[in-house]
Amino acid sequence: MDISSYIDFTLLKPTTTEREIIDLCNAAHKNSYYSVCVSSSFVPLAKQLLLDSDAKVCTAIGFPLGSMSTQSKIYEAEKAIEDGADEIEMVLNLGYMKSRNYVSVLKDISDVKRAIGKTPLKVIVEISELNKNEIIKACEICLDAKADIIKTSTGFSKSGATLTAVKIIKKTLRDRAKIEASGGIDDLDIALKYIDAGADRIDTSSIIKSGYSSRQIRNTKVYKDYIETVLNSNNNQSISTNKQV
Repeated sequence: MDISSYIDFTLLKPTTTEREIIDLCNAAHKNSYYSVCVSSSFVPLAKQLLLDSDAKVCTAIGFPLGSMSTQSKIYEAEKAIEDGADEIEMVLNLGYMKSRNYVSVLKDISDVKRAIGKTPLKVIVEISELNKNEIIKACEICLDAKADIIKTSTGFSKSGATLTAVKIIKKTLRDRAKIEASGGIDDLDIALKYIDAGADRIDTSSIIKSGYSSRQIRNTKVYKDYIETVLNSNNNQSISTNKQV
């Protein structure tokens, strides 16, 4: 599998330097990743570095808490698009969600989506802060708000993606929006497990290259062992039987 088209190469640490953004973009270009995700202040630099690349520039707004006002999120999103962002991701307002103020959750997301128009919108639901029913409800609200992608985690909370949560999200969305698994995905084997579970995109800060995973290598070894032992054994028995005849 060509994993590169699934990868959002991300660097959102508050201490991120310009040199690190340059390295991030160079790696994304070299490995043909789908996008880079950077803080909005670095959007102009990332866009400039990726002018000759197919990699898109994504930025996170209202990050990592999601508790900022809707108007501040809209302003940050519109400015990021003006600076060259191809995708916007925002964090779900967890305070509203925990309060069961679902109208405000919906309005927060839908207002941002209307403001950015056709630009794809990801919503980070921060699964580590929600129970199963809340994850399902958050996904339903995101669908009503016309979000394009549901992302599992910011990477700044208690934990990141889980296969169980991705399966719950997949069952809820039923292909009406895409899924991005984020948090703790740092090698090809783990990435493939999330794709198998239903993820359309993989968010990572580690370089993941296409090629044979250890799972594929194990399967290949099992296949070869089967050929050498079972089939060859059967062939030898057949030859022996023919000789006796």
